[in-house]
Amino acid sequence: MIDQARPVALLLARVALGVIFLVHGYQKFAVMGLAGATKFFESIGVPLAGVAAPAVAVLEVAGGLALILGAALPIAGTLLALDMIGAIVFVHGANGFGADEGGYEFVLSLAAGALAVGFSGGGALAVDTLLRRRTPAATAA
Repeated sequence: MIDQARPVALLLARVALGVIFLVHGYQKFAVMGLAGATKFFESIGVPLAGVAAPAVAVLEVAGGLALILGAALPIAGTLLALDMIGAIVFVHGANGFGADEGGYEFVLSLAAGALAVGFSGGGALAVDTLLRRRTPAATAA
């Protein structure tokens, strides 16, 4: 029973995390604007904020889409986890653990979830899984 539920559970986790990252990245483009995101990054002391803000916005959009699709999961999961570590270092760490006080609780869970999903194989309907299934057949032929 668990083996049958695992691919669906991974699909749901992948999509949920992917949507969260996608929306956060989209907000940096559409709500804050890249200029606003850059100013925010400068205000919190992120080095090279003019490069970092657009890079993070693109990473969160592309990484969120990658999680949703189940594509390049180890790369996407690792980069998104590093993104969240940066959020802990520059924004949330000084506020303690609790998310209710702006702490790193939620951001840490996103980092852990991104890594777990990134190295899970992706579950049902993951592009990575579909490609893995094709690769041995192509190699054998």
